[in-house]
Amino acid sequence: MVEADGRCYRDGIVLDWIMRIIAIRTLREFWQRHPQAEVSLRAWYAEVSNADWKTPAHIKAAQRDASFLANNRAVFNFKGNHFRLVVAVRYTQGLMFVRFVGTHAEYDRIDASTV
Repeated sequence: MVEADGRCYRDGIVLDWIMRIIAIRTLREFWQRHPQAEVSLRAWYAEVSNADWKTPAHIKAAQRDASFLANNRAVFNFKGNHFRLVVAVRYTQGLMFVRFVGTHAEYDRIDASTV
């Protein structure tokens, strides 16, 4: 059973670790404004929700286009690099916080390491 800490336990032993994504609402609002991003973002969400990523190397192995920035930020590209998603990752807690989702042009106007 998956507990509130994102871990799966049996008899007090950790069996698996899954990533929890905070702010699916942000993704949903974005794909409502940009329907062409919906399939890609839903697929990313489904993959990450079942991922066991404990380090940037784990992310990179699964998402070859992922980039990493200061402050535990990861950047994902979608739809031929037309859209970007920035998340803050807390590896020890199995959490990803959606910090930004937007077009490539919008991404160029932010500081992804502090957003």
